[in-house]
Amino acid sequence: MIKKIAINGFGRIGRVLFKQIINDNRYEIKIINDPASTEMMSYLLKHDTTLGTMDMHNEVETGCDFIAVNGKHIHITHEIAPDSLSWGKHDIDVVIDCSGAYLTKIKAQKHLDAGAKKVILSAPAGHEIPTVVYGVNTEILTPDDRIISAASCSTNALAPMVQALSRYANILAGNMLTVHGYTASQVLVDNAQKNNDFRRSRAAACNIIPTSAEAATAVGRVIPSLNGKLYGSAVRVPVQAGCYINFIAEIQRKNATIEELNDVMESASSEFFGYTEEELVSSDIIGIRYASLFDATQTEVCRTSQNTFQTKLSAWFDNESSFVSQIIRCLSIDPSKINKTIY
Repeated sequence: MIKKIAINGFGRIGRVLFKQIINDNRYEIKIINDPASTEMMSYLLKHDTTLGTMDMHNEVETGCDFIAVNGKHIHITHEIAPDSLSWGKHDIDVVIDCSGAYLTKIKAQKHLDAGAKKVILSAPAGHEIPTVVYGVNTEILTPDDRIISAASCSTNALAPMVQALSRYANILAGNMLTVHGYTASQVLVDNAQKNNDFRRSRAAACNIIPTSAEAATAVGRVIPSLNGKLYGSAVRVPVQAGCYINFIAEIQRKNATIEELNDVMESASSEFFGYTEEELVSSDIIGIRYASLFDATQTEVCRTSQNTFQTKLSAWFDNESSFVSQIIRCLSIDPSKINKTIY
């Protein structure tokens, strides 16, 4: 059965999501809601500085209340008040909320009240909402879960690598550093931010900017056995897309080698977790659909005691395309058919 989809919020994630799903026969995008004008939404869909102009085979048309791609008409609304959303009118199966404005259970419930059957949030949410990284903790879902969070791009990138390592050895502690492209939340020139964040008040395209990151902590929610053992930080760098994770972990094991670790990661590779031995750089990563791509050239191991080692593992991800691909994979989950084996 074709699932009817609504997209709430048509910013970077919403538009990349649209492009990945519009020609997927499993889904039909029925409606998009965003405050921007329909003309602006259509223009930014077609022209993208990072990903390039939309494939000319995907003809984009614009009307007063619709966008059409290859003859597929998608209704457009510009509602701000949650009570004005019209998901029930369009028989929506799943709302993918890309607005960042519905990150508590009470707020996300507004989508269900508006007639949607289920909601996927494209951002970390409150603890009362299940956080799911596809392929890592999918088994936690039940048919009763109507609102879920797909976590963050960095959490989706880190979790598969950490899960593979945890099956190889006991992780005593881990520290993540994410090297992340700048985003729309930053500024082009030095300008005071309302939240009094000094470093994020500096020009994004001219600086390496240290900032906080919750991805490592969030992995503890996704893999409960590691809760409290992981922490991390991030730096924003002057690239538009193409991110890199460096994960240093102390593991408990009688022996560990670079070759063994790389073999473990290669064995764990799948549709959502890639493996490479190529010498890549960030621009090579733009547009990939893995949650992350493990880089075997960067693996390091150092013995710290008779039965402990410090390991360094690295992976690449596209903070837009990789994350969106994981969100779309979450659409395919049928909780009634999930193998409930928990690692």
